[in-house]
Amino acid sequence: MLHTLFPKVHRFLSLPILGPLADGFDNWLASNGYSQHSRRYSTYMLPHVDADLRRRGVKKVADLTHQLLHDCWRSLLKTNPSHAGTIRTLERYLVANKWLAHGQLAPTSPASCLVEEYANYLREVRGLASRSVSHHRYTAQCFLRYLDEEGVTLSNIHVTQIESYATKAGKRLSRASLQNALSGLRGFLGFLALDGRAPNGLTSQIETPRLYRLEQLPRAIPWITVRALLRSIDRTSAMGLRDYAIFLLIATYGLRVSEVVAITLDDIRWRQGRLQIRQSKTSSLLELPLTNEVSFAITKHLKRTPPPSPHRRIFLRMRAPIGALKRTAIGRAFHSVVRKSGLSISCQGPHCLRHSLAVHLLQNGIPLKTIGDILGHRSATSTATYLRLATEDLREVPLPIPGKLHAKEGQR
Repeated sequence: MLHTLFPKVHRFLSLPILGPLADGFDNWLASNGYSQHSRRYSTYMLPHVDADLRRRGVKKVADLTHQLLHDCWRSLLKTNPSHAGTIRTLERYLVANKWLAHGQLAPTSPASCLVEEYANYLREVRGLASRSVSHHRYTAQCFLRYLDEEGVTLSNIHVTQIESYATKAGKRLSRASLQNALSGLRGFLGFLALDGRAPNGLTSQIETPRLYRLEQLPRAIPWITVRALLRSIDRTSAMGLRDYAIFLLIATYGLRVSEVVAITLDDIRWRQGRLQIRQSKTSSLLELPLTNEVSFAITKHLKRTPPPSPHRRIFLRMRAPIGALKRTAIGRAFHSVVRKSGLSISCQGPHCLRHSLAVHLLQNGIPLKTIGDILGHRSATSTATYLRLATEDLREVPLPIPGKLHAKEGQR
């Protein structure tokens, strides 16, 4: 398809390294939703990237590695930063077509090698999920960076360094986040102590902040505010239709963000009027009635932005490259919607819509067991926390205060 962008395509097809890939690269850009301007821009940069790779001793595509492309990107970032993104796009194309192995850069420093070794241990020995591994990796990176700044080696770590690190981290983290960070640090120091790279006994000297169950109320907003927020979403644009359908699903069924992004075309039974949800925490299958409002919102979104083959998920990225929508993207979209609505909403993320639905159902007399089944709770204890938000019901069952009762009896 290069001939549709440039009358003379020979200059791109004859490149020593990237020439055989040029036409396929443009086809991949078009299939992933890149505009004609972006395709032209990326193809125009191929001769510059090809020349830089040849200067680095690359002779054919098989010689390419993530590290070489990273070095090429850093070089172009200094001379022409606005064009450097082309190398990242080219790297994604090479990975997608198996010209390049999927993965990250090989660690180049001792600290990076140690962090990757720890991450492999967490995956292969402890069997942690990818999200947990990512959290522990970040904790290890922060601690090693702190030791490097302080000029302390792993073999000379003392409890005073750990206390100093905890004090510094506590200035930017909440109590809950600090507890997670220090718990992750315990695991990292325990891993280092297995073969003597760090002193034994440090983990037992790390104290984490005390957290108490149910010390905070669920973050819910009034149901009238939820409806106002949904009405405020601009549904004249494709992104507005997508965001409205997402937040309507959360507010109607109390879905988690991870459950919303996982919905596919196969999960909607249009004729039966049913919506099938694979609950992320319990791994159970939940079938919900497809309300007219939700059905209409999803239909309008799909008519405006139908998922291209081979994608089956309902909600995809609106900007190239087209792909599955991440949970963080929904969080950013929620902040944008709240900001544009002008409503006074202090909650930090879309999860507050789930809490708001639970309170709304409770106030309308829905049994706790039913609410827990809808929300995907494993125990009634998780659902019972919403009872503390039913303030109007709590006012009806107050006990008399003994002091005032005795005073009234004395007056008689």
